[in-house]
Amino acid sequence: MSTDPVAAAITSRRSIRAFLPTPVPRADVEHLLDIAARAPSGTNMQPWRGYALTGEPLKRLSAALAAAHDAHAPTEAEYRYYPEHFPEPYLSRRRKVGWDLYGLLGIARGEAAKMHRQHARNYAFFDAPVGIIFTIDRRLEIGSWLDYGFFLGNLTAAARGMGLDTCPQAAFAPHHRVIRDHLPIPEEEVVVCGMALGHADPAAPENSLMTDRVPAREFCRFLGWD
Repeated sequence: MSTDPVAAAITSRRSIRAFLPTPVPRADVEHLLDIAARAPSGTNMQPWRGYALTGEPLKRLSAALAAAHDAHAPTEAEYRYYPEHFPEPYLSRRRKVGWDLYGLLGIARGEAAKMHRQHARNYAFFDAPVGIIFTIDRRLEIGSWLDYGFFLGNLTAAARGMGLDTCPQAAFAPHHRVIRDHLPIPEEEVVVCGMALGHADPAAPENSLMTDRVPAREFCRFLGWD
């Protein structure tokens, strides 16, 4: 691993799907968000908004989301995260990470009930002591959504720098109506995603998942070098 602490924080980041109950103080969460907010944004618009939960508010939201999931309640995402049809190589990458995760959890193809239960773990924020719901003003355009990515990336890396772990979760967006029942989110805000924050459970098999990355020489053309 790199001796550069910034590189080490970035390269050690993984999406953690099982957390220890160890509390995270509000001061630490606030500090991480302050760091993340140093992300660049067009004309310094700073489009990110968040709702951080722990304790009883987190439990109540998680219970409501789990109930909606188990009841197969209708969902209505306010934006499209994935394409309707996945072209290659994205389809193969998506399938690989899914089956690698299920393999670690002992879930075989066709075991729909087990898949349903695993997906429900999203709504408990994978038992993390802190859950954050992120929103954006719906009047903003795609540039601000790009800026949001810088912010979320900063947050995941800064968490690693403090010895914490995260899991960014798009699974919350389709359940924005349930979330609005529990959080003071105004109608002009779109639910972008959620994020679990805490300490990874080292004994959980799903946390051993290591995803591949395509090297720069395969996704970037380098021009002007000998």
